[in-house]
Parts: sequence; structure tokens; C-alpha cells
Amino acid sequence: MEKELGQEVSMKKRVATLTLDDGRQIELPMMSGTLGPDVIDIHNLVKLGIFTYDPAFFSTASCTSEITYIDGDAGLLYYRGYPIEQLAEKSDFLEVCYLLLNGALPDATQKAEFVHKVTTHTIVHDQLMKFFNGFRRDAHPMAVMVGVVGALSAFYHDSLDINNPEHRDLAAMRLLGKVPTIAAMAYKYHNGYPFMYPKNKYSYVENFLYMMFATPAEEYVPNPVLVKALERIFILHADHEQNASTSTVRLAGSSGANPFACMASGIAALWGPAHGGANEAALTMLEEIGDTSKVAQFVQDVKDKKRLLMGFGHRVYKNMDPRASVMRETCYEVLKEQGLENDKLFKLAMELEKIALSDPYFIERKLYPNVDFYSGIVLRALGIPTNMFTVIFAVGRTIGWVSQWNEMMAASDRKIGRPRQLYIGATRRDFLPVDER
Repeated sequence: MEKELGQEVSMKKRVATLTLDDGRQIELPMMSGTLGPDVIDIHNLVKLGIFTYDPAFFSTASCTSEITYIDGDAGLLYYRGYPIEQLAEKSDFLEVCYLLLNGALPDATQKAEFVHKVTTHTIVHDQLMKFFNGFRRDAHPMAVMVGVVGALSAFYHDSLDINNPEHRDLAAMRLLGKVPTIAAMAYKYHNGYPFMYPKNKYSYVENFLYMMFATPAEEYVPNPVLVKALERIFILHADHEQNASTSTVRLAGSSGANPFACMASGIAALWGPAHGGANEAALTMLEEIGDTSKVAQFVQDVKDKKRLLMGFGHRVYKNMDPRASVMRETCYEVLKEQGLENDKLFKLAMELEKIALSDPYFIERKLYPNVDFYSGIVLRALGIPTNMFTVIFAVGRTIGWVSQWNEMMAASDRKIGRPRQLYIGATRRDFLPVDER
């Protein structure tokens, strides 16, 4: 893949000098990327017998990457240099997938070939389908996703050589094609409905909605407004730099684990309510408020630390989440299409948004609405139950995980991830026999 002009990481000869309290010094190289803050290369600190302490990696770059750039202060999100707003408005999901995997948007021939490759990998092995019978019907769909996606490695042995680019490409196509199928099957199994096999005549998103909501008894006709809405959700969630689940995929991949196991690890990390479950939490919050007349009291309770405000603020964005404005527009389109303009939860959301954006308490703390604030409402309007919200997130994020994993696998300096710690446990103790303790 050819790099765009100026995309090489700059290695300017600048250093930061660290002086310890015992007088020892070490010069640490400073590095500049194409965008974003400079970083200090600290990997030689261990030569002094010290290392850094950075809980939750607030100030640590764990890798170099060409895929996604975020400026939280300015509210920017770029995929391979393209603003997320442009991609969500003008592109489609598989085109974005090609971009994330390959570094450039495809031409018409490349796109057609890519779509064909993904489409031909939507069917799962018949024996894999029998796995579902081993789960309880009331199992959480994310539990099913972790198990079944991880089990793909037991069926597709011809794409497990992580050092072979052709194997990595084949694994990527299989994951892109099969994860939506597995997700739809998890939904059908949970609800006791018959599985619907994918149909190649549909687009990627149409096919997913078909597998989710079609039945053998009736003809299914995709609604273009709803298809576009879900297309946007997938695009907006496709990648988000080194978040918890992506970092998990990279860490698992650094050990040499196969791609299917790595994706299962990402799904497991995404399952956490602080990560992939945030839109469900925001919807639950609105349901608990119940009525617009109670919004003012809820806001006061938030200020008094009595209630949690879900769907506002972000670990990275200290400005408006650029995905939120796209999702807000999508909200209006879907609710209008579904005849839900007077939906009480959307009215609640708008009232809460209006108060929060004008109240000094929220402005000073930069608690702007994020994408999760709106996406739960859209998913609900699409007829997707709350226990499937994080599964939808996983379907969209699979391409990001695969792209990040593939980038790491292709790197010449790949090493197994091994964070250090600040030990605060007991000092040396000698063992005593049980009768002497």
C-alpha cells in the first residue's frame, strides 16, 4: 500500500532530558506524528532501573498507527485522514471497511471486488450453527458472540498463519462476512426464532437487517431509511483509535494468538458497561426519568451527585463528539420514518440536551452529548432490543479490530505486549510451617 505524502512518522532529532533526584540523567527521544501531540520515547528508562506509572494509560502511546486520529479538544475524528462526518454522509460501510484495511478509498473495480469477497463469506459452517443449541435461550447475546466468534478458529484452519498476508486477508474477509451472521443468529436463538440464511442479493447492511427481522412466513423488503441509519451506526463505530477493546485485540494479537481468538477478546472487552454498554445505559437513564416534567429535577440530582448522567462527556472528547451530531440527525430521520416523532424518550433526550448545553455546570465540565446518547434511541426505533445494542457495536467495530490487528501483524518491530507495575505488596517473607503460624 502506498503512503500518502507526509504520512511517514517524523523522527526529528529532539530529546527530553530526565534528571533523577540522585543526579542521574537520561536523554529520551521525542517523536512527532503527522497530527496530534509529540510523544517521548521512554522505552530505555529501564536501563536506569525505573519505568513510568500511568494508570489506565492516560498519557501513554502504546503503538504507532496510520488508521484513526482523534483530537478530543477540537472534536475531530478521522479515518485514514477522512473526517467522520464526510464518511457517514457520503460513503457506505463496506467502502469504509476497505479504507480502514487498505489505507485508501477504493475505485469502482476495487470496491466491487471487495464487496464480492465479503459477500461470499457470510455463510457459517453448518456445524458451527449447532453450537447455538449448547447455550441457554436466555443467555446474553454477547456471551454467545464471545463463544461463537472464538470458535471460528476451530473451523477455518487455512487462515491461521498470522505471518502470512494472504491468511490475514482471508481471515479479515471471513470475520467481516460472518460476524453479522453470528450476531443475527444470536438474536434469533435468544428469541426462539428460526435462523435466516444470508442472501447475497442484499447489501451488507440490508443483509444484516434481513437476517435479524425476516421470517420464513413473509417476504422481507428492506427500508432504505432504516438501512441508511444502521449504515451510519456501523460507520461511526467502525474504529476509535486505541480504546479498551482495540487495545485488548492488539495485546492478544501480540502474543501470536489467531485472529478469531483476538476478535473474541475484543468482544469480551466491549461487553463492559463502561465501553460498549454506554448506549444501553443512556437509554435506561431516559426510561428512568420517564417524563419531560422530571428532567429539571434529574439535572439537579446530577449536580448534587445523587444521579449519574449517562451519554454525556467522553474519556477523549473534551468538545462535541463529532459522531453525536450525525447520530442526532439520524434520530430525526428514523423517528419520522417510523412515525415516532412524538416518542417520549426522544423528547426527553432533546429536553435533557437543551438544559445540559445551556447550564454552566455542564458547560464548565464539558459534558457534551456523545454518540451513545442518541444511538440507543435510534437502535430502539429500529426494533433492536437493548440486549443487542452492544452486539450491534461489535458488528460495526469488527473492521476496526481487524484493521488494527493486521497493522500490528505487518509491523517489523512487533513484540509481545508486557506492561509493568508499581508493586505495593508485602516485602520478602520466609515460609513458616502451618503449626508455627
